[in-house]
Amino acid sequence: MKWLKNACVGFWRACVLAVVTMPVPAVWAAAMALWLWWGGNPWSAIAPLVWACIGTFALSRPVCRMIRALVASWTGTVITAGYRQAVPVTRMSTGYWWNGFSYERSSRDAVRDQRMRLWFRDPATWRDLRFVLIAPVTIGVAAAVPPAAVALAFVNPVFLLGLVSAPYAWRVAEPVAVRFLRASPAMVVGELTAQRADTTIAQAAEIRRIERDLHDGAQARLVGLGLSLATAEKLMETDPEGAKALLREARAGAATSLSELRDLVRGISPPVLTERGLVDAVRALALDSPLATVVSAEVRPLLDPPIESAVYFGIAELLTNAVKHAHASTARISISRNDSGLAVEVEDDGRGGAVLRADGGLAGLRRRLAVFDGTCEITSPAGGPTRAVLVVPCESW
Repeated sequence: MKWLKNACVGFWRACVLAVVTMPVPAVWAAAMALWLWWGGNPWSAIAPLVWACIGTFALSRPVCRMIRALVASWTGTVITAGYRQAVPVTRMSTGYWWNGFSYERSSRDAVRDQRMRLWFRDPATWRDLRFVLIAPVTIGVAAAVPPAAVALAFVNPVFLLGLVSAPYAWRVAEPVAVRFLRASPAMVVGELTAQRADTTIAQAAEIRRIERDLHDGAQARLVGLGLSLATAEKLMETDPEGAKALLREARAGAATSLSELRDLVRGISPPVLTERGLVDAVRALALDSPLATVVSAEVRPLLDPPIESAVYFGIAELLTNAVKHAHASTARISISRNDSGLAVEVEDDGRGGAVLRADGGLAGLRRRLAVFDGTCEITSPAGGPTRAVLVVPCESW
């Protein structure tokens, strides 16, 4: 029974892989058919060839993302993509928009130019293109054996070949994907360099946010508190009741200012993180989360405060997204150590489909970790689950 179950699962996975790896050959077959339909002369091949190349480029990245997601879901092997991430476009004092490459007149033009430049300058684009040309003759051929044998079920030996090969036909996907889809050291260095270049902008924005919160909140209340106390001092002899009322208002304002300052400090560095460390802070965060969250920690790392803060707020961002966007009900957080350093895995049972946008929270999380040479790999197929792995190189334990 166990073998039969494995055969059924293997057959289904082989069918999925056969479908995923065949869009590019299908595009070229359609181009060839169109060329033959037009007469087969050399000049009529130009348009089908152009459309076949465009289709190959357009399909390369989605196919590679699906292969990574399937391998991660079926085997647990996370293959680092190494794609260069877009940085937020910034409006300069001149009125033009800077996208990391050039100045444009509008934010839409800046985003469009940035996408095109990232697409063609990213080495991962050409790696994906190579993979979609290799995958059909490696993964696709092996995965097509079980469904082809079932289709030819009237030939008994072939049918038996399909049953025997079903549990194993899909397994070729993992070594091929790891060999040809993982990020090269040059890609990783390029991605980290691009993220570090954006760190200054992110830090400046964070400083401006803190300044704005202080100016609009606590500072304004403290200024009002000083004026109330000065007025109460003048009214102390002539209008004691009025002075007492102002003092009561000043006391309430002081309490509100203190609460706002505590909230601001908590947003910068939660007290539990400073006092108890990363593991206890994450457990406290899990208790406050509306999700049913399980935290497992194989180690209790003694990290530098900036690293602890980056990892803590990264976990907080992932839990927030699980509640707000994925509509998850449960989550699992695992803190461990691997060959690269600290590894944190966050998985939820939400609907998946997480998208990394240049101005989104996930991009901010990647930038926060990039300061410490950290990485964040997210696997989020449609329908879930979403699985994020944060890795930060460190030697403090």
